[in-house]
Amino acid sequence: MTGHTLAAIRHALVELNEEQALALIQSAVDAGIPAADVLKACQEGMVEVGARFECGDYFVSELVVSGEIFRQAAAILRPHLKPGDTGSGGRIVFGTVKGDIHDLGKNIVVLMLESAGFEVLDLGVDVPPARFVAALEESGARVLGLSGLLTFAFESMRQTVAALAQAGLRERVKIMIGGGPVDAKVCATVGADGWGANANVAIRLAREWLA
Repeated sequence: MTGHTLAAIRHALVELNEEQALALIQSAVDAGIPAADVLKACQEGMVEVGARFECGDYFVSELVVSGEIFRQAAAILRPHLKPGDTGSGGRIVFGTVKGDIHDLGKNIVVLMLESAGFEVLDLGVDVPPARFVAALEESGARVLGLSGLLTFAFESMRQTVAALAQAGLRERVKIMIGGGPVDAKVCATVGADGWGANANVAIRLAREWLA
């Protein structure tokens, strides 16, 4: 019965059936199914959503919907989770760089990273280099994600990388960048370690770097 319920939760999330997914999650909790198992089923559903996005079956709108379902699911499960249930693939600092206030892509990547078990400190938008440096120093995170949709954000990314080097953090922190116009050339120009066109790439990079 438990296995059937968890499979149904995964399926409802993948099919973006918000009402069914949340009802099943609440029923699972009420029935005494461990919240950690329910969370894992939700995470597996998000992985499938990401896979569908990567192969072109789903688009940004579907990622947004799945993200909202996952957020509501997490709110139901959070009071029932024990320390350590959420797991932690590692800690990541993320934000949209100074001069850019676009956050849709950032929010999707942050959510997908969280659903994959990473602890993400989202600094928001228009974040200056010094704030990234401070967050990395305070959190001890070993991965930094920089988002920017506008081409002039590349200079802010470069300045942020330089600020990390000046603070003595560059050797221990891996940097990923993303955003509409970002590509391998931009990655090399700003001095980042990797780049991604979607959230699944960000997850793969984070897993590789934090393994």
